[in-house]
Amino acid sequence: MKIIIVGAGKVGLALTQHLSKEHSVIVIDQNPQLLEHIINVYDVRGVCGNGACADVQKEADAGRANLLIATASSDEINILTCLVAKTLGVQHTIARIRNPEYENQLRYMRGELGLSMAINPERATAREIARVLRYPNAMKLESFSKGRLELVEYRLAPGSTLSGVRLSDLYKNLRARVLVCAVARKDETIIPSGDFILQDGDTIYITATPHELEQFFRHLGVFKCKASSVMIVGASKLCYYLATQLIEMGMTVKIIDQNKERSTHMSELLPKALIITGDGTDSELLREEGLDQTDGFVAITGMDEANILMALSVSKQCKNCKVVAKINRQSLVDLVSTEGMIGSVVSTGSVTAELILQYVRAMQNASGSQVKTLHRLIGGTVEALEFGIRPDSPLIGVPLRDLELRSGILLAGIVRQNGKIVIPSGEDAINAGDDVIVVTTSTLRDIRDILR
Repeated sequence: MKIIIVGAGKVGLALTQHLSKEHSVIVIDQNPQLLEHIINVYDVRGVCGNGACADVQKEADAGRANLLIATASSDEINILTCLVAKTLGVQHTIARIRNPEYENQLRYMRGELGLSMAINPERATAREIARVLRYPNAMKLESFSKGRLELVEYRLAPGSTLSGVRLSDLYKNLRARVLVCAVARKDETIIPSGDFILQDGDTIYITATPHELEQFFRHLGVFKCKASSVMIVGASKLCYYLATQLIEMGMTVKIIDQNKERSTHMSELLPKALIITGDGTDSELLREEGLDQTDGFVAITGMDEANILMALSVSKQCKNCKVVAKINRQSLVDLVSTEGMIGSVVSTGSVTAELILQYVRAMQNASGSQVKTLHRLIGGTVEALEFGIRPDSPLIGVPLRDLELRSGILLAGIVRQNGKIVIPSGEDAINAGDDVIVVTTSTLRDIRDILR
C-alpha cells in the first residue's frame, strides 16, 4: 500500500519504522533536519512542508495514496489534513485527536469529514493502565473475542516456582488450562514447544480465560486482587481519562500534582477524586497521603525520569502495590523493561502506533478470513492475531495435529461461536465461525498463511 504519514514526532516515527518494512511510505513534516534523519534511516520518501496544505499533499502524490495518517501536534491541523486528503482522493484517513472537548464530535467528524478512524492517545493509554490495575499480576494485558480470552505478560521473579519447569509438565500438573505462547529471554524471542524449560527472569506470555488465569496465579501463590485504591501523580488529560475509568470501576482515586491551577481544574472535573497539591517525588508526602494503604501507584507526569524515579521508589517501599509508569522515550522503556525494574510501563506513542497498525493490517485482509484483533509483543518481534474463520476456510474440520504449520507459529486459543474457550490440543479442530488466536514471529495477512 501507499501510505502518507503527516507529522514525524514519536508516533509518526514509530509508524514509519514499522510500516516502511511492508509499504511505500511518504513522510510529511515541516522540520527539514528531522525529515533528513528519517530518510537516511528508513526506506521512505520525505516532503518538507505543512501537511494540511493541498500543494504539499499533491507533492506527496496524495491522490494515489491508500491511506493518510495525521499525527501532528495540533488536533485542528490533523482534522484539516484529513479533510484535504479526502478532497484529493485519499481512500482512508486517520487522525490523532487529543482534546476531550472533541470527544462528543468524533462520530460527526468521522461521517461528515470522511475520517476512517480517530484516535485519542490519552484515552487509549488510560484503558491500558486500567487493565493492568484490574489485573495486577500482569505487566501487560491484552484481550481477544471481547474479553473472553486474555493474553497476559508475566515475568518470572528469582526463585519462582516455575523456574526449571518443563512446559509439558506444567500443563499436566496445573489445575488451570493456560498456554505459554511466547517467551522473551534476554535478547531472544521464543515460540515454545512442550519441551521448553522456563528460567528465572523469563518474560512469558500466557493465554487463558480470566477465570483460568486467576486459578493459575492462585496455584503459584502470587495472585493479587484488582486494585481498590489508586494514587496518580500528574494531573494531565491522561490522568482525567484514567481517573474517570477507575472511579467507574469502583476504585478510590487520589491525584497529586505540583501545579495549583491544574489541581483546581482537576478537582472541578473529578469531584469524586481526592486532589492534592504537592510534589509526587516527595516520599514523605506520599506516606502522609496513605501510600502504605494504596493498592496501585501510577506515575504519569510529563517527565520520563521523574516517573521512573517515583516508580522505583514506590516499588521498594510497597511490595504489594501495583506500580505503573508512563515512559515515552524508547531507550528508557527498553532499559526498565529488560531489567524488570518497574511493574508495568506504558508509552502513549506506542499505544497509539499499535492501534493504527491494527487498522492498517485490517485493511490488508484477504477475502478468506478476517483479522479481528492484533497485538504486538516483545518489542514488535511477535504478533498475536485473532482471525475470524469463514465457512470456506481449508482449515475447517482438520485435527490440529494434522496441520502442517510453518515454524514460529502457535495456535494459542479457539473461541467457538457459542462462546466456549478451547486451549488447543492436537485432537481439537477449527470450525466455521470460530475465532482463532495465532501467535507468530512472522507477518500473517490470512489464516491460511500459517500453513507451510
